[in-house]
Amino acid sequence: MKKILHITSIDDWKKAKEIGVYKADTLETEGFIHCSTPEQVIEVANHIFKGRKDLLLLLIDEELLNSPVKYEDPGNGKHYPHIYGPIKISAIIKIEGFKPDRNGFFSLKTIEF
Repeated sequence: MKKILHITSIDDWKKAKEIGVYKADTLETEGFIHCSTPEQVIEVANHIFKGRKDLLLLLIDEELLNSPVKYEDPGNGKHYPHIYGPIKISAIIKIEGFKPDRNGFFSLKTIEF
């Protein structure tokens, strides 16, 4: 199984459960859903979501996706998984609460996979 991760809000996850697929806002604005590998997710979380306490971490099995995945470099020399389409709920194999420590930072200790 090839694991990729996506950070989302609790509210956005509730919407996904109602319609049966997950669609991040960036699917409309950029054409894809931003994701991370397990090795990248902490850096991404601290860069974009520092201090947020309303987050979930979606563990996605890339092999179960119907939408194409491309690993792309946004200009920093690292290749991040981008999902070019909605994520079907059955491809999400685990959902965890994702909260920062008391200083607002995420760490491996905050991931329970």
